[in-house]
Amino acid sequence: MYVFGDSLVDVGNNDYLALSIIKANFPYNGIDYPGQKATGRFSNGKNSADILAEKLGLSTAPPYLSQPNNVFLKGVSFASGGAGIFNTTDEDLIKHTIPMAHQVGHFSNVRQRLVKELGSAAVQEHLSKSLFPIVIGSNDIINYFKSGSGLSEKNSPQQHVALMVSTLKELLKGIYGLGGRKFLVIGVVPIGCAPKQRFENTSNECNKEVNYWSSKYNQELTRMLPELQSELNDFHYSYFDAYSVFLDFIQRPATYGFNETKAACCGLGRLRANLPCTPLALVCPNRRTHLFWDVYHPTETAARMFIDMLFSGSGNHVFPMTVNQLIAI
Repeated sequence: MYVFGDSLVDVGNNDYLALSIIKANFPYNGIDYPGQKATGRFSNGKNSADILAEKLGLSTAPPYLSQPNNVFLKGVSFASGGAGIFNTTDEDLIKHTIPMAHQVGHFSNVRQRLVKELGSAAVQEHLSKSLFPIVIGSNDIINYFKSGSGLSEKNSPQQHVALMVSTLKELLKGIYGLGGRKFLVIGVVPIGCAPKQRFENTSNECNKEVNYWSSKYNQELTRMLPELQSELNDFHYSYFDAYSVFLDFIQRPATYGFNETKAACCGLGRLRANLPCTPLALVCPNRRTHLFWDVYHPTETAARMFIDMLFSGSGNHVFPMTVNQLIAI
């Protein structure tokens, strides 16, 4: 697995960015992780990348920055908390996250090392069998609607979303050009329902505008992927409709064993979203019944259900083929 994305799948890259404040290498993160230790995952335990690897019988792809000169024969994660499709996402901290284009650059370095080790033909074969999960886009949407962001002065929401999709298309072409063939593309969830977004409303309701444009982005994304497939030979993908799965968690919590879908488990203040998850925060005793671990990220339980749905997903949530079909190609 060669993982690209943001904090939903970061397994510790941001720990190695000296100036970044987007980190999870302190309690109470990792409270349910083996060894009960914070590992840079934005979770109480394992995150979606770990659980996806588990399902595939692989070990978790290690963070690229933990050993940037390694050959990574068994895969690697380039994902970084705060990262976006645009290089300017979290630009006030620009040096302190690894945007998608830089992640593709790191992959290019890894590929060069693989070629030295194995030779070109073997590397092409190796990469054509590998899985490329892509989990990105949430931060680009959150930042557009953040108060004082100034992005709305440059582009309308429609233009912003269209630019996200066209930029991602070029980045996927870049990965394809380096040998990627099997892409698992995860849509953006209804981020407007994250505790941090609800906190902005005195009524604790979801931010409808953020959800609308998250959904719109997903629609554009699902139009772009078949185009890309028709343009590139042997480009295969599975798209996971994370939006509707997550919405179902929120609308029918009891079905999934959740009794809290609005508040964070770890944090302070209303919805535990006034202050983020730090050693000074309060933590819920039963993480299994919470959808959200902190102001934006799911609990391990929610991530596990999410990946279960990805694998059991019929054409309702996963298309044009299942993950197992994608792997079997």
